[in-house]
Amino acid sequence: MRTTRNDLAPTTRTTVIAALAPALATAIDLALAAKQAHWNVRGRQFAPLHALFDQVAGEAGAWADDLAERIVQLGGVADGTLAAVAARTALAPYPAAATAGDDHVAAIADRLAGFGAQTRAAIATTGEAGDAVTSDLFTELTAGADKQLWMVEAHLS
Repeated sequence: MRTTRNDLAPTTRTTVIAALAPALATAIDLALAAKQAHWNVRGRQFAPLHALFDQVAGEAGAWADDLAERIVQLGGVADGTLAAVAARTALAPYPAAATAGDDHVAAIADRLAGFGAQTRAAIATTGEAGDAVTSDLFTELTAGADKQLWMVEAHLS
């Protein structure tokens, strides 16, 4: 961890970065999964789902950026490489053969729920570590994931 003038104790920063890094990997994985759905969805609901998955990808990309920037603010290294994402994501591999709208909707809903669960747990972890700012960030990300999940689940029959 690099030196910074941030006044959080080094042990706090280490604990918080350890919560941020896997969430970063999961957010990147989620953004890529949403793009996979966006590119490959087919069926009668193509147009609205194509747009919805692009929206999810954009949100997840913004979440990844916020997570990465917080890691660096605390003196860490934001590792968004393919190897790091593959090793740290909390999400199962995306079903690459999916083409039907319902299959993509279910897959993206599962991934949004997984990201939401991960960030919800990190609210407490980072708060208990003494970093209210990161805890608030995780609260904001969880609210965003819950909203996107609601939008996606509205397409489930």
